[in-house]
Amino acid sequence: FEMQRDFPDTRFDCMRYFLGDVRDKDRLYRAFDGVDIVVHAAALKQVPAAEYNPIEAIRTNVLGAANVIDAAIDKGVQRVVALSTDKAANPINLYGATKLCSDKLFIAARAYSNARTRFCVVRYGNVIGSRGSVVPVFLRQKDGGSVTITDERMTRFVITLDQGVQFVIDSLERMQGGEIFVPKIPSVAINDIAEAIAPGCTRNYIGIRPGEKLHEVMVAEDDARNTLEFANYFSILPDAGALENPLFTQNGLAKRCPEDFRYSSDRNDVWVNAAGFDRLWQDEQDSEARSL
Repeated sequence: FEMQRDFPDTRFDCMRYFLGDVRDKDRLYRAFDGVDIVVHAAALKQVPAAEYNPIEAIRTNVLGAANVIDAAIDKGVQRVVALSTDKAANPINLYGATKLCSDKLFIAARAYSNARTRFCVVRYGNVIGSRGSVVPVFLRQKDGGSVTITDERMTRFVITLDQGVQFVIDSLERMQGGEIFVPKIPSVAINDIAEAIAPGCTRNYIGIRPGEKLHEVMVAEDDARNTLEFANYFSILPDAGALENPLFTQNGLAKRCPEDFRYSSDRNDVWVNAAGFDRLWQDEQDSEARSL
């Protein structure tokens, strides 16, 4: 509704708006008519809901991904980027497991698309202020004078919405097919988020929840042997042979990651403190205000 209001098809004749569901392959076939690029963002992402409704999560996150792949290939879509999550790396909950399976489907799709349709995956951390993130929770709680934190040691990757969108666009341009792209973004401690959003509030520590990680991982050790490091991002390649392919290395601009490498929110070179997170949060609000 918001996009249709801001970009009406009466002014933008290239725009079409469909009601549909990734579970409905016939509807995807109709939606993909004449489309060159697909950004697959549909998912059931609420961790406790996925644990309670596992079959529904599988139908959307896994079977829905397969439907997107089939429709894209059959309709001649040129490029497809699937949005993933840090929870797909070494998953410990059903949501993460379904997204790992989805990632594997998109990576494998390059083998049977006969190069007509290219697929890649983008994996990044928490979008500041997005639904399901901790910021809206702290905003609701702060008027009561206290916020709830599961574990004071917890760390998270953070990225703004504008940064996430730009990274997706950049990935569409650089993809060869079968990569998982991971941006280099800062980490933040959960206590610093609380200090930025709800300063002066009491913090109640309740213990880590089932299916929740203490630290986020975006490149696991087992993926490191097939991972290239660029100036601003990592590229997890579909197989070892791609490591020497100049198309994937961008003619030598990348370096290989050591086999014991791990890109996680507790082992990051770039951090923001409470003041830094507050600036990111204010920038995000300013960006939203400009878009209204």
